[in-house]
Amino acid sequence: MKNLLKYSFVIGLGVFAFACKKDNYATPDLTLSGHITYKGEAINVEKDQVPYLIYQYGFGKVGPIGSFSDPIANQSVTPSFAQDGSYSQVLSGGTYKIIIPNGQGPFLWKQTPAGNPDTVTVDLSSSQAIDLEVTPYYMIENAQIAASAGNVTASFKISKIITDANAKDIDRVSLYINKTQFVSGGSNIAATDIAGSDITDLNNVSMSVTIPSITPTQSYVFARVGLKIAGVEDMIFSPLVKIDL
Repeated sequence: MKNLLKYSFVIGLGVFAFACKKDNYATPDLTLSGHITYKGEAINVEKDQVPYLIYQYGFGKVGPIGSFSDPIANQSVTPSFAQDGSYSQVLSGGTYKIIIPNGQGPFLWKQTPAGNPDTVTVDLSSSQAIDLEVTPYYMIENAQIAASAGNVTASFKISKIITDANAKDIDRVSLYINKTQFVSGGSNIAATDIAGSDITDLNNVSMSVTIPSITPTQSYVFARVGLKIAGVEDMIFSPLVKIDL
């Protein structure tokens, strides 16, 4: 009995020490944030469609921070970039590694010689803004979007950034408008497309979409241009514009 009590006491101390150790972990109070960028310019994407992964090694953690299993959708959910290409995570101090998985986004993320996603290492001792540099297949530049005579019109230039063996064609270009600031193929009240094969001058692209009736009535819409790359799921977009009607 004494040995049993002694054994139980030792186990109790171990549990207590483990609990104290867990309680002594720093409360997350530092913000790691930034944008996906190309030469300092933010890459605009569809909201919550391009994931990123943040790992902290140690503490028994093996999966990316912020990921969870969604029993309703029956899938794993990971943090994703906002439509302006921004991200933000509240973390404890420590060393973290950030990656963008292969095949995600309308761009190429740097890879190791073995073809695995490379990592950005961050030593977080205070809140930091870290931009993640990528190489997009295309960029939509100098987008001018305005309303006129019941239509929203857009004119812009398309720059082909990747021209080597990894280059891809343009599938289509789309002009989207919506009642809210979330604007994409899945969030719009009107849209128009131009097939990539119909674009004759990448330096001078124009398109127009009719503004539909809006209920309840509002005096503005939001708009942006999206470019779909052949064989790539995610689109790249021009910056969001609010247009007064």
